[in-house]
Amino acid sequence: QVQVVESGGGLVQPGGSLRLSCAASGTIFSIISMGWYCQAPGKQRELVASITSGGSTNYADSVKGRFTISRDNAKNTVYLQMSSLKPEDTAVYYCAVDLTTTVWSTASRRYWGQGTQVTVSS
Repeated sequence: QVQVVESGGGLVQPGGSLRLSCAASGTIFSIISMGWYCQAPGKQRELVASITSGGSTNYADSVKGRFTISRDNAKNTVYLQMSSLKPEDTAVYYCAVDLTTTVWSTASRRYWGQGTQVTVSS
């Protein structure tokens, strides 16, 4: 069993900051990558940022220069520092973890968190 738990969402004014956290726990052999996705009402879920075990990062164009993803490999935790927030950043943010559960695993599997609401409004 693998659990993925997010925290840190909330209501913030435009221009403000929030920090999201996501921790993976349970039967984990190796985490390949961790990332954040967002889904606004009526829209598809889309990638915000991701980071590999080696530290390589990838960002959506809309958040480059404003959001920073980082991870603590020892804690199986990923963070998303969100700054200069805009109303269009309002969405449910989901954590995604690609991992293997045993040494014999031939492919990784993606696990999702339950999501955390981020609302940017004055």
